[in-house]
Amino acid sequence: MNIGIIVFLAILALVILIALAKSITIIHQAEKGIVERLGRYKETLDPGLRFLVPFIDALRARIDMRETVLDVEPQAVITKDNVGITVDAVVYYYVTDAKAVRYEVANFYIALSKLAQTNLRNLVGDMSLDETLGSRERINASLRTTLDEATDKWGVKVTRVEVKEILPPSDITEAMSKQMKAEREKRATILDAEAYRQKQILQAEGDKQNAILVAEGDKQSAILRAEGEAKAIETVSTAAKEYFVGNAQLLKQLEVTQASLQDNTKLVISDQSRLINVLGLAESLNGTKPEAKSKSS
Repeated sequence: MNIGIIVFLAILALVILIALAKSITIIHQAEKGIVERLGRYKETLDPGLRFLVPFIDALRARIDMRETVLDVEPQAVITKDNVGITVDAVVYYYVTDAKAVRYEVANFYIALSKLAQTNLRNLVGDMSLDETLGSRERINASLRTTLDEATDKWGVKVTRVEVKEILPPSDITEAMSKQMKAEREKRATILDAEAYRQKQILQAEGDKQNAILVAEGDKQSAILRAEGEAKAIETVSTAAKEYFVGNAQLLKQLEVTQASLQDNTKLVISDQSRLINVLGLAESLNGTKPEAKSKSS
């Protein structure tokens, strides 16, 4: 065989192999491929093994369809009350239309980043420093809505926006730190005072309950002691009545009475009592009685 024919066949085989290699492409999961034919958009390829027309069709882009985060560069912003702060945010999004994100915007990442910075500057510029520091959720929601509407025509869905950091100037940060420290000390003082107040109240309540219990105990003790003494008198009197007679019985009753009332300084006895004879007070009592009027003759 002629050497020229061999070379030609070899070149032809090589061209065929190259064409086959260029005609076979694999689109990975969570990706979509943008195919152009002679420079014009032809189709969007789904994941899997795909075949292209060699030297006519070309895979121009692989679009990631997963949710992606874009870190917006920190920027200096002037608030409504003329305070310069630095704001940093992140944007979460995912592609809904691979064709639109490829052909509707030249550089999607730069466009989204600049759009986020501009809208963030406008939002913070209409708020005071205190509002900015206390309204992160409002800033996030408002910025997400604005970006989502603006990027809809680019085939992108903005899912959420998060303000990572808001940095006031150092002098304001120091003043805020002192204010927070003073507030914490104030709350601590109030809590200490409240704790001391509760302690005093509980202690007073405890003393009151203790005094009540002591008084109740004394009362019950006195009642029981009196009942015991009365029972003793009753028992001894009954025994004296059964086993003693006459003056001996009265004497025993007197001993019992003396033993029971030894702490008293006065003893009241009826002039009709039989104890008068025992004590020898009958004559004295007779001397104190008024004389009876004589009958007229």
